[in-house]
Order: sequence, then structure tokens, then C-alpha cells
Amino acid sequence: MNGILCVNKPQDFTSFDVVAKLRGILQMKRLGHGGTLDPMATGVLPVFVGNATKACDIMPDNTKSYRGGFRLGAVSDTQDVWGNVTERSDMAVDRGDILAVLPGFTGRIMQLPPMYSAVQVNGRRLYDLARQGIEVERTPREAEVSSLVLESYDSASREGVLSITCGKGTYIRTIINDIGERLGCGGIMTSLVRTSACGFDLSECYTFEQIQQARDEGRLGELILPADRVFSALPAIRLGEAQTRMYRSGVKLDLSRLRDVRPDCESYRVYGFDGAFIGTAAADRENGVLRVGKNMG
Repeated sequence: MNGILCVNKPQDFTSFDVVAKLRGILQMKRLGHGGTLDPMATGVLPVFVGNATKACDIMPDNTKSYRGGFRLGAVSDTQDVWGNVTERSDMAVDRGDILAVLPGFTGRIMQLPPMYSAVQVNGRRLYDLARQGIEVERTPREAEVSSLVLESYDSASREGVLSITCGKGTYIRTIINDIGERLGCGGIMTSLVRTSACGFDLSECYTFEQIQQARDEGRLGELILPADRVFSALPAIRLGEAQTRMYRSGVKLDLSRLRDVRPDCESYRVYGFDGAFIGTAAADRENGVLRVGKNMG
């Protein structure tokens, strides 16, 4: 069994917990996940099955979308409601105040990684240090936020929901924390749902119960998406029989003998002579060859 199984991650599970759970359900060890989610978060977690695990580290689309619930007037050590509240404020904030600061958190922004995160400093995870009460100096990192929309907000409770589309490594709770800081009242994340990741959305995801039922009924294959979905944005190259054998052996192919090569593209998804997806490749125009990227066969 090879492909991608999209899981609707439940709360209280880490991404590694999801993989461990699925190993038991699927009765196989070769699994990997695309994009870590905090235990508090729910939503889209693509799980790569079998040969598809080779795609985990080369996904061309790292865009993710979230719906993040927030509450203003508080600061916590974890930047969410699961942490210890360290500051409170009674400051009134209306919808217009929030809308005025949102543009400052779109585009390329700098984020200071939260102490409760998997970022490593001197070989140690920040969350391990945080649990020991140790706070260390961190270096701000660049993040890309392409869309930040205030979906709803109630000025009485100072609670609302943000819709966010961003790149890899963006901390939603840090965005909320920083918005609260900019407003002068503090802010914490109250909920988080990932609505899309790596080209997959929530409508394609299954719960553990649905996956278990499909396994018991012998229809797991219906839930598995093809691995080439990850590379759908790349143009396709289809090889002949001899070229397929050469590709599988890691041999560079003559660009002039490939009919699907485009002058404006460097990366491709590759299909064998039988139509099966077999991996990715890159055009080396200086040497006139197509180099094997990741052989998925």
C-alpha cells in the first residue's frame, strides 16, 4: 500500500502519536507525516504511506491554512489557553482596532520562536527547556503570511477567529500573541484547526474511527490518495520503456530525447511507460540531461 492518507488529527495527539496510532491500524511501519501539528491543534495531517514516505522532505507546496480562535486581554507562557496566564488586561478592544494592526502581520514577517516549540537551541528542544523553567535567548525567524482575515470578533468577550494562510514554520499562536502585544492588551490562542496543508484540505481527511472501519471492511485503498498529488503543480514527463529502466537505475536522461520537457521549467514529475508515477526529476540544461530527483518507484 503506497500513497497519502489524510487524517483529521484529533486534539491531544501529537503528529508522532498519529503515526504511531496508524501503524497499529494499518499494520505497517513505513509511515511519515507532512507538517507537525501541536497537540492542541486539529485538522489536516497528510500521512505518507509506503514508498510515498520518500516525498515527505521534498514537497513543493508547503502552504498551510488555519482557523485560529483567540482571546484578548491575557498572556500565557505557552501563548495559548493551555499555558499559565502571566498577564491580564481589562483594556477594551473593538473590531476596528484589530483590523488596523493586521496588515503589519502579513507578508514576510519576523517571529521569535516560542519557548514551547520544537525548535532546537544548542541541540536541545525549546519545549524541554521550558518544562524545566529555563528560558534561553532565541533568534527571530522569517515567516510568510499570505493572508490574514478576521472572520469574527465579539468585543464583549474579546474573543474571535482569524483565518490564516501561511508558509512552513509559521506559529499561529505567536501571531496572536504578537497581535495582542501590538494592541497593548495581550492575546492568547484558544483553538486551532488546520484547514489545508500541502495541497490537501479538510474535506479529504478521515478520523481514526473512519480509517479503522475502512480497514475492517477491506476498503482501505479507497482512502489512499496517489502520491503524485503532492507534485501536481509540476509539469509531467512521460518516459518510454527504455528510459523508464534508465530512470529507475538513476541514469541521467538526454533532454533532447524527451518530448515533454518545457523550456521554462526545471522540475518535473515523472511517469513510466506504463503510466505509473515513479518520481521527480530536474533539468540540467547546462549539460543537456534530466537528473533523477527522488525515485519513488
